Amino acid sequence: MKETEDEHIGSQYETPLRADAFDMTDDQKMEVIEGHFRAIMDTLGLDLTDDSLQGTPRRVAKMYVKEVFSGLHPDNKPIAKLFENKFQYNQMLVEKDITFYSHCEHHFVPIYGKAHVAYISSGKVIGLSKINRIVQYYAKRPQVQERLTVQIANELMRVLKTENVGVVIDAKHLCVSSRGVGDTNSRTGTAHFSGKFNDQHFKQEFLNYINSK
Repeated sequence: MKETEDEHIGSQYETPLRADAFDMTDDQKMEVIEGHFRAIMDTLGLDLTDDSLQGTPRRVAKMYVKEVFSGLHPDNKPIAKLFENKFQYNQMLVEKDITFYSHCEHHFVPIYGKAHVAYISSGKVIGLSKINRIVQYYAKRPQVQERLTVQIANELMRVLKTENVGVVIDAKHLCVSSRGVGDTNSRTGTAHFSGKFNDQHFKQEFLNYINSK
């Protein structure tokens, strides 16, 4: 089957990065991006001497490197401190409605939505805020939703040393609603279930909880 630019096919679970991706410092990257974005604006015919526009190339460069794509750099990966499961809690723990903002790697326009995460402890528990930080870290890079879902699940399994993880993501893609077909109502859902969450009982309990008000 021939792949087109609009087919959202995630070919691998790791974000495709070159070996020299971090040879430049953040400041060097911002300088290069600023120059390229200035050229894009100039090509579009924008007057870069205008007070409102003259700082835009630098602002975009800083936004790309320090904010919306900061999840590309491994130095920004959250350090997840684990705690003993002193209460011997052996049921699922669910963190739902985690708001995230990402960017579609095909058109570099926003993807935004909610992530719902659950796990069953194998002896250790994680601080709740770290779950949110893991979601944000992987969201802050050019993404496809399928890959984002799996990356979050894989990281939680690695950190928590458990296979019992469930991740559901519900999101809107501006590459669908603000361009192309222009459908402003559709949403995209993805899920990853592993370990006990492949059991229909645990899976349904998780889904029932995230769908409750």
